[in-house]
Amino acid sequence: MSAVVDHDNPAAGLAGPLLGDRDFQFLRTFVYQHCGIALSEQKHQLVQGRLARRLRALGLKDFGAYCELLRTDPERELGELASAISTNVTAFFREVHHFEALANEMLPQWLEQKRREGDRLRIWSAGCSSGEEPYSLAMVLAEALERCGRNVDAKILATDLSPAALAAAQKGVYPVERLEGVNAERRKRWFLRGEGEYAGLACVHPKLRELTTILPLNLLHEWPMQGPFDAIFCRNVVIYFDQPTKQKLFRRFARLLPTGAPLFLGHSESMHGLSEEFELIGRTIYRKKTA
Repeated sequence: MSAVVDHDNPAAGLAGPLLGDRDFQFLRTFVYQHCGIALSEQKHQLVQGRLARRLRALGLKDFGAYCELLRTDPERELGELASAISTNVTAFFREVHHFEALANEMLPQWLEQKRREGDRLRIWSAGCSSGEEPYSLAMVLAEALERCGRNVDAKILATDLSPAALAAAQKGVYPVERLEGVNAERRKRWFLRGEGEYAGLACVHPKLRELTTILPLNLLHEWPMQGPFDAIFCRNVVIYFDQPTKQKLFRRFARLLPTGAPLFLGHSESMHGLSEEFELIGRTIYRKKTA
């Protein structure tokens, strides 16, 4: 027997609490204002399905109660909400051409320029998810520092809005199958075999942890860091934003990058028509232009 679907409410006819139009419109506005994510009307059913888990986790009986929680204490649930409605797909050395450009072209040049002891080198992974991106960056950076042979003050800042993603990144422990994008030499060198509660898992080497600082950050809010950064990775993040939000974010990134520094975007993202401050220099690699 087929379910009866109320076509005025795409969520009707599904198991669990129903997300009514009023609550959906509130969620759309809330998510846009606090996260910059633009939800279309067609996302009604998707939002209901993904947030139903949050209702169960919080012990709430319906979406009205969830919306009231957001009204009274928006910061408490903001990260979990953003994580639930976005798709956190990541992998070690995802879009490997970015890491090859960094290792073979950019880092050797930067390290040659930073000849004084204690010179700073900073890379920002904005939207680090569960940590695969910043730890991939840390492997490339650690290897470049060894070849350089000088004492450069090098660090990677990794930020995300999702508490669950940040907890996974800070733990730095992964199923072995998640290391598919890591070659055998790097697996052997940069991962340890988990023991005890982590038996059968792969643990990130402490040297990579030393290079990486992982912190919560909402890209739409104030940023505590002053820069400058030698490079910013913001991949598969702005795909969720509308055009005005993207333009604002690119302007803010430009303020933290010196002339010639790269900004890396995801494979389906582009700055075309959104910024006059950057120029394309490779596959979704942009460079800040001369002022």
